[in-house]
Amino acid sequence: MITAFRAFSRSKWAAALLVLIAISFVIVGARMDVFANLGPKHVIDAGDRSMNEAEFSAAFGRVRENIQQQAGRPVTNEDLIAENIHVRFLESQTEQLGFLNWAWKAGIRPGKELIVKQIRQIPAFFNSVTGQFDQKAYESALAQQNLTPAMLEQDLRDQYATEHFNAAVFAGARAPRIYGALLAGAAFESRDGRWFEITPAMAGDIPAPTDAQLNAFIQENAARLRAPEFRMASVVLFSPEPGAAPAVSEERIRERFEFKKDSLGKPETRTFVTLTAPSRDAAQKIAAALRAGQSPVDVGRANSIQPAQFDATPRSAVGDAATAAAVFGLQPGQVSDPVQAGVGFAVAKLTAVQPGQPASLEGSREQIIQELRAEDIKGQTYAKVEKYEAARTAGKSLADAAREAGARIVDLPPFTQDGKLPNGQPLNAPPQLFETAWSLTKGGESDVVDAGQGQYFAVRLNDIRPSALPTLAEVREPLAAQWRQREISRRLAAKAEELAGRVRQGQDIAAVARSVNAPLTVRTGVVRDQATQEALGQGVLQGLFGQSKGQVFSQPGQGGVLIGRVDDIHAANPAVAGPLAEQARPRITQEIVQAMVQTEMAAAAKRSKAKHDVGLARQALGLSAEPTAPAAPAQ
Repeated sequence: MITAFRAFSRSKWAAALLVLIAISFVIVGARMDVFANLGPKHVIDAGDRSMNEAEFSAAFGRVRENIQQQAGRPVTNEDLIAENIHVRFLESQTEQLGFLNWAWKAGIRPGKELIVKQIRQIPAFFNSVTGQFDQKAYESALAQQNLTPAMLEQDLRDQYATEHFNAAVFAGARAPRIYGALLAGAAFESRDGRWFEITPAMAGDIPAPTDAQLNAFIQENAARLRAPEFRMASVVLFSPEPGAAPAVSEERIRERFEFKKDSLGKPETRTFVTLTAPSRDAAQKIAAALRAGQSPVDVGRANSIQPAQFDATPRSAVGDAATAAAVFGLQPGQVSDPVQAGVGFAVAKLTAVQPGQPASLEGSREQIIQELRAEDIKGQTYAKVEKYEAARTAGKSLADAAREAGARIVDLPPFTQDGKLPNGQPLNAPPQLFETAWSLTKGGESDVVDAGQGQYFAVRLNDIRPSALPTLAEVREPLAAQWRQREISRRLAAKAEELAGRVRQGQDIAAVARSVNAPLTVRTGVVRDQATQEALGQGVLQGLFGQSKGQVFSQPGQGGVLIGRVDDIHAANPAVAGPLAEQARPRITQEIVQAMVQTEMAAAAKRSKAKHDVGLARQALGLSAEPTAPAAPAQ
């Protein structure tokens, strides 16, 4: 058999077979490994729907513009990423695309006539002279918003599909009456009860703790009482000579002014208010009401819209380009026509115009002088740093090098790794100083550290005080007070358990209260509302409404421990609770439907196997990708 195999391996048929095997590896293996790396990378993948880096960047840009408009100030991508908004937006878009992929396959497909009808309701797409739909105006208006006709039409289809799905779920859902009845029953239920409170005075005298007890208490609370590690260090500070304000030449002042005069001028700003409506018809009614003299607040209240106030805002700070163009084309007191904004239709009313002012040399002189002086002072400081580093390189000690460079050496008090002094107060120093001190061993000396803002320092670690428990002599007085409080709490808990046990065994609660000289409180018809809570306390309500009829409760009180009994429970009056149950039913239905829709959309996204890549999203926004991780599926 082996001989036959060797003979076959030398034949031309074996060579042909090896070629076929190689081709099969290319076809099968490459499809899995090589081909997968070809084509564009997607920030979001959701079945037949996806979003690439450019699309994500454009969509996130529109989010940023809306946030800028609401905040009334410029907002950068870095600001939003610091608040983790990019991840929340990414997750919501992943779920949305996953749902839309499922909806299309499930047959939720808006007709083309609906999309055309919606597009033809936007006046910006029509010729202002002929009144006819203008394809060029259509494409131009969309280009201003970084959109294409295909993108708008897809957005409208997605919007219709989502709205119709939500409407279908809501139409078929209604909360059972029992839900409202339970809510109303709990709100109007009343209870009868009796209770008394045992106080620390009833715990008896607590003798002073012995040293053995306090030492044991220290060991029991070692994690809380252990002092952190402290470090003692000397810092070489590089600073300019005091009172050495360098002179600034006129030539440098003029040169800097010419370089910065465009940014030194004051742009025109406007004070205005905008109201954004969901439809053009609603926006036209708002515009008419504003022109009729109604205040934006009244108009907003009548239309359930919150007006957005912009005070002395430059055009660059208005997030929506169409809104900005409308506002900066008005005269004070005028109201704009409805504007197709990024979200809905905006109506603006201009109240004041603050003209811009071009920069002048005299007006900017002091600012430029201060700026140039600050640069010169930083230069003086860095010159000392260079002189110090040269001395250290030459072999001189830290103290000699600092003296030669004109730097100061400051001995710092003991401090912790997070920059706290022994009294708990923070040490006023940059965080880099603490990081540097904790990177050194005892006697170690650091290189010069740049703390930013033209500040430099070097550190020598003089000593280390290890973490340790305090001695009894150091903490005797406060420790004795804590030990006493603990003993009182223990005695109160034991006493409360004893008294509550006597009531549970059948003794009358009034007799039990008399046995400890505690006044008994009796209440009937107690309801669970804010006024009752303020009058009786949270502990009483938790006790009365947390137990069944005849049961005993023990709850923390305002000054001790409450011992009580629920004597009776009175159901809500149907005549009073019934209307509330029906009033609460629509709200309960709405909350249930919202939860249902959210759950169903998440399930649809999961069925579409929707996932996203945070690293690619960050790259799309011009930032470095975070450490790579598997693509995150929709939750």
